Amino acid sequence: MKSILLCTLFFTLFVDAYAQDKPVNEQLIDYYQTQRYADALEFLKSTYHEPVTDQKVLSSMAYTSQMAGLLADAEIYYQRVYDLDSANYRVLFNLGNLNLRKGNNQKAKGYFLHLLEKDSTNFIVYKDMAQISIDESDSAKIMTYLKKANSLQPKDADVAAQLSGFYVEAKKFPLAENVLNIAVNADPQNILLLESLVKLEYAQHKWKDVITIGENLFQAGDNSAYIQNKVGEAYYHTKQYICGIETFSAIQGIYKTEGTFYYIASCYKGLKNQLKAVEFFNRAIEAGLSPNISSYYDEIADSYTTLKRNRSALQAYQKSLQFEEAPLTYYLIAGLYDTEIKNRKNAFRYYRKYIASKPPEKQKTYIEYSKSRIEALSH
Repeated sequence: MKSILLCTLFFTLFVDAYAQDKPVNEQLIDYYQTQRYADALEFLKSTYHEPVTDQKVLSSMAYTSQMAGLLADAEIYYQRVYDLDSANYRVLFNLGNLNLRKGNNQKAKGYFLHLLEKDSTNFIVYKDMAQISIDESDSAKIMTYLKKANSLQPKDADVAAQLSGFYVEAKKFPLAENVLNIAVNADPQNILLLESLVKLEYAQHKWKDVITIGENLFQAGDNSAYIQNKVGEAYYHTKQYICGIETFSAIQGIYKTEGTFYYIASCYKGLKNQLKAVEFFNRAIEAGLSPNISSYYDEIADSYTTLKRNRSALQAYQKSLQFEEAPLTYYLIAGLYDTEIKNRKNAFRYYRKYIASKPPEKQKTYIEYSKSRIEALSH
């Protein structure tokens, strides 16, 4: 939605900028409407020869380069605009976002901080700064920026979910509840917010609320193993053992963990079915037996990849992450999405997760490759 609004805004500005030059205006409209941004850029270059000093023309060239995926060129043009008008905070915003897309968080942060000196009410910048702080594991600044973003737009689901999550980790439950109540009241069907509510209620041992919200999520189609485990555990604590067993049993086999089997066994014990209890306690032991189990699942995934059984490989990698969030596993998942499944969105997502997991220096080759793929996939 944000990109659509920005495109509409820029398009309107460009039409206004060239309103008195009808042939140029008509040609640009055609290029922009058909998303032929590279052609539009060449047209602008052929129409306005260097040295270009008109800010509107330079802004057009910057935006068009950005939309064409020519991020280095876009940055140069935006910098030229900024050199002509250092009070133009919109240029700082664009320079920051360009560098964020390129993975240059430090440079992006510099532009965003400068922008906040000029505009201390920019919600998107606070949100971006929070994400940069998360990538840098700077907990103090994460909270500072999330709280500021939330104060500006308390109904934003992403920020509310993130901020409430940090409050829950800090056991500041009333603060988490206040944040979520506002956002949920504004969007009561938002899955992300309902999942955050489950985390909050689970942390407070409000088992009946966990069940109510969890069942609503199931009806909405959210059958994630995380929610199933939390709801199943809530059923156990409220002595609804049969419901607990049914909920845990619905979890797909590969996502069942040691904890899953433990609570199934405990439910059977509550029902005084000792033989079944013993069976599942043993399965819990087997599931938690080896400290190297994460690497075993990575090897299983590698074998499935060789066999071109990509879905099975992904399941094995996800199982591996349940036991250890190893940076290399994120890299392997990204590569599978990138080269085999051809899912650009998930490939981009997992390359970012890999970089954010702070891989060791010995993985420098993988780090550099991941950054190059992030840049390519962001276009």
